[in-house]
Amino acid sequence: MGFTQDKETSSYFDLNYFTGNIANHNNDILHLIQGHPEGVIVGWNKKTFGFADWEQHYNYPDLGVSFLYQDTKNEVLGDNYGLYAHCNFYFFKRNLMFRIGQGLALTTNPYDKYYNFRNNAYGTALMSSTYLMLNFKKERLFKQFGLQTGLSLIHYSNANVKAPNSSTNSITFNLGVIYSLDEVEPEYQTNIRDGANQKFTEPIKYNLAFRTGINESDVVGSGQFPFYIFSGYADKRLSYKSAIQIGADVFFSNFLKELIHYKSVSFPEENVSGDEDYKRVGVFIGHELFISRTTLVTQLGYYVYYPFDFEGRTYMRIGLKRYFGKKIFGALTLKSHGAKAEALEFGIGVRL
Repeated sequence: MGFTQDKETSSYFDLNYFTGNIANHNNDILHLIQGHPEGVIVGWNKKTFGFADWEQHYNYPDLGVSFLYQDTKNEVLGDNYGLYAHCNFYFFKRNLMFRIGQGLALTTNPYDKYYNFRNNAYGTALMSSTYLMLNFKKERLFKQFGLQTGLSLIHYSNANVKAPNSSTNSITFNLGVIYSLDEVEPEYQTNIRDGANQKFTEPIKYNLAFRTGINESDVVGSGQFPFYIFSGYADKRLSYKSAIQIGADVFFSNFLKELIHYKSVSFPEENVSGDEDYKRVGVFIGHELFISRTTLVTQLGYYVYYPFDFEGRTYMRIGLKRYFGKKIFGALTLKSHGAKAEALEFGIGVRL
C-alpha cells in the first residue's frame, strides 16, 4: 500500500449480512420471538489519521453513516429499516473493531388496537434505534477488498413516546466484505507525546440544563403528555477524555398525573388516593467521555423526593452531548429504570 501526504482522509464501504435471534429481555414479548431474523447493514466509513488531536487519543477511529434492513421473520413485527450515524473504534493493532451506531428506524407493522394488537413491542412506526458491532477485521486482503466477521446487537424502541413499548433486542452473527475507495492512504500522525491525556485537567465547571419531550405511561391509550426536567450539576475534568459529575434533577412528568388518577380509580387495592404529587427530585453521579466536541454521557440517579411509586427509586441516563463553542451544548439522552425506558429527552444547557 502506498502513502501520500496530500490527503488527510480516506474512505471505504462495508456490506454485512447478519442473522440471529430476538433476545427474551421481557416476558411480554415471548409471543413475538419466532424464527431467526436476518438482514443487511451497509455502511460508508471515513477514516481518520490523527490530523486532529482527538483522533490520536482514540486510536484513529472511523466516522460514518449506515443503513440497516431487518426481516424479523414475524408478520406481527414486520420489517425494519434504519438510518444511523456511527463510529468505529479499534483495538489489538486495528484487528478488532467496535462500532456503535445511533439513528432512527421505520417499522412496517407497528401496534394498532384493531389490526395489530399483538405487537406490543413497537408502539409507533418511527423509533429510536441503536446497534453495536464487534468485528474481527482485515482490510485489503485482495487489492482493495477485505473481510470482517463478528457479532451485533440491534435495539429498537420508541422510548415510551407512545405505548406499548416493550422493544426488541436482536443478537446476531454477521459476515461482511470491505471495499476501500482509495488506492493510497495518508500516514498516521503520532505527534502527541505519550501520556499527554493523563496530564490534562480543568477546574470544576458548573452546568445548567433543561430537557423536554413527550411520553406516555404503559397504559395503552392513556395519552401523550409533555415533560420538563431542570438539572444542575458540577463536573470535574480528570483527563483529555473524561470528566466526573455530581448533581440533581427536578422532574415534572405530566404523564404521571394521568397515571395517578387512573390507578386511584381503577385499582383501589393499590391504595393510590389520587392526591399524590407527580413531581420527583433526584440526585445523580455521572461520567462524560469527550470525543472532540461530542461527548457520551452516562448517569446513575436516585430519587430523594418520590411521592408516587413508578418503576423504582433508581434511574439511569445515557446519551450524547454536542458542544457549540466552550459553554453552550445540546443533548439527546435516554432516561430509563433498568431496561425499562421512560423518556427520550431533548436538552439544551450551559457549562460555566
